[in-house]
Amino acid sequence: MAKDGHSLKPYFFVLLLLWTLTVATWGTALLELPHPWGAVVAFLIAMTKATLVVLFFMHVKSASPLVKLAAAGGFFWLLIFFAIILSDYLARHPVTGWT
Repeated sequence: MAKDGHSLKPYFFVLLLLWTLTVATWGTALLELPHPWGAVVAFLIAMTKATLVVLFFMHVKSASPLVKLAAAGGFFWLLIFFAIILSDYLARHPVTGWT
């Protein structure tokens, strides 16, 4: 048992899952998927890893509703920043030939 009363078993399971997802990211890079799909799969794996870190290692899963709201708000702003950056990038470099 950890000092704060949490069991260490979920942390080791999440750590093993993070390692597995890291190997999956590496495997995805070796597969050399077609143009947009390699990045999409790698991004989805990265978002899964980030979610696991936030929920378990940052203790948001068992936190108060105010902490969960703050974490959701930060994620919402991150999505806004990604949308702004993506819209600027696509305006400068239009994507063609995704089929």
